[in-house]
Amino acid sequence: MSDMSALSISPALLSQPQAMTGAELSKRKDIAATAQSFESSFLSIMMQQMFEGVDVSAPFGGGSGEAMFKSFMTDAIAKEVTKAGGVGVTDVVAKEMLKLQGLE
Repeated sequence: MSDMSALSISPALLSQPQAMTGAELSKRKDIAATAQSFESSFLSIMMQQMFEGVDVSAPFGGGSGEAMFKSFMTDAIAKEVTKAGGVGVTDVVAKEMLKLQGLE
């Protein structure tokens, strides 16, 4: 799994009226991390499409390195956007994953 050291978990995902077991809490944290990773991947792909048409000419662009490192840049931007709250994909995906696991 990618490095999500500053993982933010929505309080709604962890708060349930009944007491949670350690295994259930662990599963919820794993689901939250997976949902956040999914949003980061989604944003990265979206940003790669956005930057595809951007023409960067010399002296500060071009060459074989630009094409290779542009994907690293979009990945880094996507992770930071997700860490800062994202666009709302994380919570929706996490809720669906919780439903599938019977942890609503």
